[in-house]
Amino acid sequence: MLPGDMALPAAAAGGEIAALLTDLFVVLLAAKLGDELFKRIHQPAIVGEILAGVLVGPSLLGLVEPGEVLEVFAELGVVFLLFWVGLETRLSEMREVGGTALGVGILGVVLPFVAGVGFALAIGEGTATAVFVGVALVATSVGITSAVLIELGVLSGRAGRTILAAAVIDDILAMLLLAVAVGLGEEAGFDVVGLVATLSLAVGFVLFFALGGTQLLQRQPRLLHTPRFSESPLLPAVILCLGLAAFAAHIGLAAIIGAFLAGLMVAETKEQHPIEDEIAPLYAFFPPFFFAFIGMEVELGELADLETLAFLTALTALAGATKYAGARLGARSLGTDEAHVVGLGMVPRGEVGIIVAGLGTAAGVVGQQLFVVIVGMSVLTTLLIPPLLRRAVQRGVGGPPEP
Repeated sequence: MLPGDMALPAAAAGGEIAALLTDLFVVLLAAKLGDELFKRIHQPAIVGEILAGVLVGPSLLGLVEPGEVLEVFAELGVVFLLFWVGLETRLSEMREVGGTALGVGILGVVLPFVAGVGFALAIGEGTATAVFVGVALVATSVGITSAVLIELGVLSGRAGRTILAAAVIDDILAMLLLAVAVGLGEEAGFDVVGLVATLSLAVGFVLFFALGGTQLLQRQPRLLHTPRFSESPLLPAVILCLGLAAFAAHIGLAAIIGAFLAGLMVAETKEQHPIEDEIAPLYAFFPPFFFAFIGMEVELGELADLETLAFLTALTALAGATKYAGARLGARSLGTDEAHVVGLGMVPRGEVGIIVAGLGTAAGVVGQQLFVVIVGMSVLTTLLIPPLLRRAVQRGVGGPPEP
C-alpha cells in the first residue's frame, strides 16, 4: 500500500472525529445557553436545555443529528444525575416514606396503564399495541423531576424522598409490564417463568445494594480510600456507579436505578462531602447532553397533521391526568400541598416513554403515527411539568412564589 493510500483512511477518521467533536460542542453550548436564558427569566433550567436540543436538532436548524455517541453521552448524563441524587439521599430518610411511596408507585402505574390500554382499544388498536401504549403511559422519568428538585433545594424533603422511592417501585413494575408487552408482540408469546425470575432478580438487586451495600459503607467509611490507583475516593465511586448502572441494565432495570443505589451507598460514608465536591464537575458536564438529546428526538414535521395533533393532545392529557391522579391519591397522607408536588413530580415521561415507543416499533406493533405521538407525549410532559412543579414547590413546600 502506498503512503498516499494509507493517508486516506486516516484523513477520513480525522474528519469523523472532527465532526463528532463539533456535534458535542454545539449540543453542550446550546444546552448551557438555554440553561442561562431560562435561569435569567426564573424558569426551570432543564426546559431551556430541552428546547435547545429541539433548536439544534433535525426539526429546526439541523445542526446536529442524534447518533450513537450522543446517545451514550446522554445516558452518562442521566446516570451521573441519578448518582448525584443518591448522594443527596439517605436510606433512613427513604424508609420514613416507604409506605407512602409504595402507594404512589402502585397507583401511579395501575391507573395510567388501564387508561392507556382502554384508550388504544377504543380507537381500534390491537391488544399488543394497546399494552405498549399502556406501558408508555406508566413510565416515569425521575431524572427530570430530580433536576428540578435539586435546583429548588428540596430534594431531601418528604415529597422529594417519596418521588425517589416511588420511582424505584415504578421502574420495577414498568419493567414487568414492558416484558409482557414485548412478549405479546412476539409470535411465541411471553415466558411467565422468565418473568417471575426477572422480577425476583430485580427486587433482590435493589434490596441487596440498598440494604447490604449501605450497611457495608456505613461500617467501612474509608473503603473508597483503600485503592492505591486513586488519590481520592472519586474514581472508586465512579467505578461503583458505572458498575451498578451496567448491572441494572443487564437485568432489565433502568441503568439509573443502579446509579441511584450507588449514590445511596456512597452517601452513607462520612467522606461523602468531598466526593460531592469532586462529582460536581461531572454533574455539570454530562446531564445537559441528556436533556438536549430528548429535545433532539422531537420530529416537529410529523406533527403538522391535524389528526396526529389531536391524537397527541388526547394522549398527553390522559397521560398527565391519570399519572397525577394515581400518584396524588397514593401520597394523600402527606397533606394536600406535598401530595400535589408528588403528583406533578411523577408525570414526566422523558426518555423512558421514548424507549418504550422504540421497542414497540421494533416489535412491529407500534406504527409511525403512534410512535410520533408517544414520543411527542413524552417530550410534552417533560416540558410542561417543570414550571408547574416549580410553582407548586414554591407555594406549598418552599415558601411563596418568586415575583
